[in-house]
Amino acid sequence: MLRTLATFCTALCMALLVSGCGTPYATVPDRDGHPVMLLGHDPVAYFTRGEPMRGQRERAVHLPDRTYWFASDEHRRLFEADPLRYEPKYGGFCSSGAAFAVKLGSDPTAWQIRGGRLYIFGDVVGQTAWQLDPDWNIAHADALWPAMRDAGWRWQSISRYLDKVPHYLTGAQIRAQFEARHPGRAWPAYDTGGMVTNLFLKPPGWRAAEGFGQPALGYPQ
Repeated sequence: MLRTLATFCTALCMALLVSGCGTPYATVPDRDGHPVMLLGHDPVAYFTRGEPMRGQRERAVHLPDRTYWFASDEHRRLFEADPLRYEPKYGGFCSSGAAFAVKLGSDPTAWQIRGGRLYIFGDVVGQTAWQLDPDWNIAHADALWPAMRDAGWRWQSISRYLDKVPHYLTGAQIRAQFEARHPGRAWPAYDTGGMVTNLFLKPPGWRAAEGFGQPALGYPQ
């Protein structure tokens, strides 16, 4: 048992050295290397248009460790006047995962506004899980976020998979809750791509960008 654990920890350390700890926000670089949030989608459009809308690099706002694109000058002005109002919670990572101190997944087409704040999810599965009890998820994620805010997403996620929060729920447990609450309704069928791909091989939002099981949004250029 100890030898297996030691082998795993060694492999983990090597993987982190090779791939890095990840960015603190759910960003991907554009062609100039700017860390773009929401795959270039306009955070204000969720509030004014009620739908995701791709922004333009010419209307960018740069904040520490993250950049936002906007679809109009008006949207950019609104954001600059009050960034906190429009920025997605939990660094743009999946709001369902954030409740378990995991910073993983980001799909700008999987979203919800609640209490005047924008919540992004990694995919339809994460959104469905979160909607089972939004207040429970928000309360846990809000309590955990200050300690995880500045951590790289890869390191934060791996460390919390190894040392789970006390209220951690497995995917099977969450699905069982869904099926008990919604008899006859099917749990979303979605291929997440696997832990290795999500943790080491691809950036946040890759499934939405590349069209893995869904329409491809493309990476910001």
